[in-house]
Amino acid sequence: MIVMSYQDGVHELALGAPPCNEIGSAMLTELEAFLTSVDPEAHTLILHSTQRGGFCTGADLRELYQGLCDTPPEQHGARVGDFIDRIHRVMDTIDMLPLTTIGVIHGVCFGGGFELALTCDILIAEKSARFCFPELRLGIVPGFGGIPRLRRDVGNALIRDLLLSGRSIGAAKALAAGLVSQVVIAGEGLLAARSLAAQSGKFDGHARRAAKAFIKQLPAEELARERALFVELAQRPALLAALKRFVESTDLRPYLP
Repeated sequence: MIVMSYQDGVHELALGAPPCNEIGSAMLTELEAFLTSVDPEAHTLILHSTQRGGFCTGADLRELYQGLCDTPPEQHGARVGDFIDRIHRVMDTIDMLPLTTIGVIHGVCFGGGFELALTCDILIAEKSARFCFPELRLGIVPGFGGIPRLRRDVGNALIRDLLLSGRSIGAAKALAAGLVSQVVIAGEGLLAARSLAAQSGKFDGHARRAAKAFIKQLPAEELARERALFVELAQRPALLAALKRFVESTDLRPYLP
């Protein structure tokens, strides 16, 4: 599912779970394993996808639906809370790694996938990239830390538009908003990331880590509020009904708004 490689101080994580890198327990297990094995001499992490459809469509909604169906309604809050806590531990750890983290985005970068991308220090988008928060269609809000992380980087007008409309934005608008640092043609994202990693590797490690710690803090209080709101909304019947529609959909891309 995730192919990990390491060379010259650079970790690369290639997400490769069809159809488009849905985030569920299997991917979390692999990410957790990686985070326990980061080389202390590493200076950069590159996160990208080998799936044609894009970077990541978000949470594994089929797994979530099945889990809720297998759990008594009075225990839904605890089950969702445990899942979100696990997600947050992984996302927060990636966010605060003492490395330069670079996300390479092409195609779909929706929901939880967008939230995973936002843990990276720098995003490089290929022209096909599209970013979206479709969670309100499910009766919930982004729950993997997306809104607090996005608020560090862009203005509230764009955040409100993304969240309340459910519309997606393309690479050009993401660049104009300051969400991504550069836009490249199809197939050139990983090359651009490797070039940036080589540049980052030239700097003194202590200074680089200190600089990241100075410019990027974890929005812990807002993340906690988001978690609580997500768990509250997830216990309503609206989520289970929306997940049922998703699972039963015959649309080839049911995650699209």
